[in-house]
Amino acid sequence: MIGEIGHMLPDSIRAVMGRVPAATLNAAEELRIRENRPMELSGAGRYGFIQPDGQVVDNPEAAYRPGREECIRLVELLTNHSLYALEEELRRGFITVRGGHRVGLAGRTVLEQGRVKQIRDVGGVNIRLARQVPGCAQPLWRKLANRHTGLLPHMLLLSSPQKGKTTVIRDLARMISSGSPSTRTPAKKVAIIDERSEIAACYRGVPVFDVGPRTDVLDGCPKAEGMMMMIRSMSPEVLVVDEIGGPEDAHALEEAMRAGVRVVATAHAGSLEEALARPALQRIFRTGVFERLVWLERDGGGDPVFAYFDSDGRPLEEIRAQIGGYRVCN
Repeated sequence: MIGEIGHMLPDSIRAVMGRVPAATLNAAEELRIRENRPMELSGAGRYGFIQPDGQVVDNPEAAYRPGREECIRLVELLTNHSLYALEEELRRGFITVRGGHRVGLAGRTVLEQGRVKQIRDVGGVNIRLARQVPGCAQPLWRKLANRHTGLLPHMLLLSSPQKGKTTVIRDLARMISSGSPSTRTPAKKVAIIDERSEIAACYRGVPVFDVGPRTDVLDGCPKAEGMMMMIRSMSPEVLVVDEIGGPEDAHALEEAMRAGVRVVATAHAGSLEEALARPALQRIFRTGVFERLVWLERDGGGDPVFAYFDSDGRPLEEIRAQIGGYRVCN
């Protein structure tokens, strides 16, 4: 996985990462590089500090500490020497690089009229490593997809950060777009609005990740505007969108559903109760646009574990017991 971003690392840091055991790298999810501080690698809910010999240990005192020149060079490579050209992205505190990897930046902010204009004097970089996990959404697909139509209910996938929401909806897009010959589930036209270039990891408009043969991607476009654009221009049967939350998102979701388009979306929350109480999601929940809420956790091995709820947050298993033989799939 590090090989995909190796060309964006300074020679000294790349050399250290080249000594990290392959099994450790394969499980890596985040690489944190902080000026004059221990370099850190994390994955599957665990973290450790990287020694100069590539071993990952608990002791930060033994870790490799990149210097100022290395960190300046790192930012130059990550931004292709064009930090100012990425000003709009930097206002959000991160950029997305080729391959769908999200790079978070910490440092001194520059304000303009009380708003963040850019980040200067970057002292910390967090590279979140994007990866495909084909089949990771199979349990969800089997639980909720209608075998005859190939469609999911309007669905919102919820979890706390770094649990794999984007990975799951990427795999869902692939499966919906591909269909299933073995179960005679028809393929559907899918549209992905990829505001942060993380779902499909487009390069020059072409997806790097496998998102299915009948999928179109609108890359780098605000979600609300992108949903309307895709409905008007690409006639999708399913819309896939990541990290909804604003009032404009709620309006666009309602419009999409009124147009007969199924929606698969994600949102951040610390728990299902927090999601239901989150102000930014209140309008979405009040309108009842999502037929199913799915809570995502990860087990000890890092595999996804799903829990299913109706639009009011009631567990589907309880509903089935109450009304006798309720079918999740229509």
